[in-house]
Amino acid sequence: MTIRVLLADDQALLRSAFRVLVDSEPDMEVVGEASDGAEAVRLAKERRADVVLMDIRMPGTDGLAATRLISADPALAEVRVVILTTFEVDDYVVQSLRAGASGFLGKGSEPEELLSAIRVAAGGEALLSPAATKGLIARFLAQGDGADDGRDPARAERLDALTVREREVLVQVAGGHSNDEIAERLEVSPLTVKTHVNRAMAKLGARDRAQLVVIAYESGLVRPRVD
Repeated sequence: MTIRVLLADDQALLRSAFRVLVDSEPDMEVVGEASDGAEAVRLAKERRADVVLMDIRMPGTDGLAATRLISADPALAEVRVVILTTFEVDDYVVQSLRAGASGFLGKGSEPEELLSAIRVAAGGEALLSPAATKGLIARFLAQGDGADDGRDPARAERLDALTVREREVLVQVAGGHSNDEIAERLEVSPLTVKTHVNRAMAKLGARDRAQLVVIAYESGLVRPRVD
C-alpha cells in the first residue's frame, strides 16, 4: 500500500528536495505541495493524503493553525501530521502535539530519518522520537508560570474512565516506551499492551500516541521534570 504524502512548506526549494526523496521510495508518493497552511488543509482533503509534512512558520495560516484544522475535521481523521522544525527545541512543538500532530522532526535530520518518520506516522503505531518528545513536553510544561502549571483538570477527570492497567500503560507510553518494552515491563503480551493503548486513546479522545503523552502530562498523571 502506497503512503500518500503532502508537503507543506513555504520554501519551494525544500519542497522540491523532499519530493525527490519521497518519490524515490517504492512505498510512498507525493500527492501535493502547499505553500501555506490553508492550502495544506484543502489539499489534504482533496488528495486524500495519509501523512502531511508540515512546516510551522508559513505565511497566512501557519502550520500550527493548519494542524488544528486537520485534527478537528472528522473527514481528515486518518491524516497524520508530522511537524518539521528548524530547531530541535522549538516553542511550538508542544503546541503542535496538543493541536493533533503525530510528532515532529528537525529539518536537519538524515533522509532515512525522514522516510522512517513518514512510515511510522502512517502506521500510527508509535510516537516519533519518543524520548525527545517526552523531554520537550516535560521542559515546556515545567516552565509554566505559577498560575498555569500545565495541568488540565478536565483531562484529569477523564482519566477516571481508565482502568488501573490502562493508567499503568499510559504512564509507560508517556515515558516514551514502545509496546514491546511496555509488555516486558508489565509482564504481558505486546498485543495486550496494544489493546490497552487503543482503549485509552478511545476513552481520552486521543488521535495517537503523541497525544496520549501530552494528556499524561496535562492531567498530572506524569509530572514534568527537567534534568
